[in-house]
Amino acid sequence: MGPSIFAILALVVVGYTVGSVRIINQGNQALVERLGRYHRKLRPGLNFVVPFLDVIVWEESMRERLLDVPPQSAITRDNVSLEVDAVVYWKILDLERTYYEIENVETAIRELVVTTLRSEIGKMEFEQTFSSRDKLNQALLDQLDEATEPWGVKVTRVEVQSIQPPQAVLDSMQQQQAAEIKRRATVLEAQGDQEATVKRAQGTVDSIRLLADALKERADSREILNFLIAQRYVDANQKLGESKNSKVVFMDPKNLTESLTHLISSDDFPNHSDS
Repeated sequence: MGPSIFAILALVVVGYTVGSVRIINQGNQALVERLGRYHRKLRPGLNFVVPFLDVIVWEESMRERLLDVPPQSAITRDNVSLEVDAVVYWKILDLERTYYEIENVETAIRELVVTTLRSEIGKMEFEQTFSSRDKLNQALLDQLDEATEPWGVKVTRVEVQSIQPPQAVLDSMQQQQAAEIKRRATVLEAQGDQEATVKRAQGTVDSIRLLADALKERADSREILNFLIAQRYVDANQKLGESKNSKVVFMDPKNLTESLTHLISSDDFPNHSDS
């Protein structure tokens, strides 16, 4: 009978020892309650608890995790309805507070993100939602981090992934963009035509100055001028005559020549020395 008693005692001791050993994985923590009340935390590694008195009520990861918030409806300050989704990076800092202060921390964070996201979108104009996304992310982070602090949770980053307006608004934006591109093209074309006109006019002025300087130094300038004008006159009449819808107005070459000769010989005509 003696050996059997020792065997039973040995089994009891072994069972008690095995039942008191708890191994917590790296990156996790666990909460222990004794007789229904919080007792202590278990850290990664080998831990001992008192069987029948101590109960591990929760073991959870302390690593950073991702919460994906599905698309949510929101209305901007100028009454444009949007579909907005976001992702939240968060981690547990105090396992005890997370367990005892909030029923379901992940669901609570998700609902808080939705509420805060709608609130921030409602403060912005529609066009600001695209250009101020960094500002929106920061505003969400600040509010979420402050709201979750009593739960022993740290929100490390918030990213608004997509902002989707209704199709009618998208069509209007595309039309507006197309109109803006067309307006810019028209302005550039007008500027190009203006610059070309100025350059042609400047080239004509430079040509007249060169011709005037050359004719002033020659005794037969009048005959040369008559020849040039007659040549231009004949070329112009020929081009006008080739057009079916053109109306040809003839001018007296003699009068035109006398006017140009007077202009060239005038002291008021600009030359290189005056410029």
